[in-house]
Amino acid sequence: MKHDPIASGNRKAVNLSLDTGVVEAARGLGLNLSKISEDALRTATREAHGRKWADEHRERIDAFAAWLDEHGMPFEDLRVF
Repeated sequence: MKHDPIASGNRKAVNLSLDTGVVEAARGLGLNLSKISEDALRTATREAHGRKWADEHRERIDAFAAWLDEHGMPFEDLRVF
């Protein structure tokens, strides 16, 4: 199992405001609202963290891309595939 750096292992009760039709449909299908909500929040958090990281490192990423454009991939001549 992969380590989840944002999971604490602890549970916290929270209040969410959700569309009643969505809640009724999900419950009618036996879906676990807490698990689905937690999974969606975990995904959204990872995506937001990735965007934040890319924004914070944009200058270095662009500089490396420019270097690759100018010089090509290192050791490209040694690739066998």
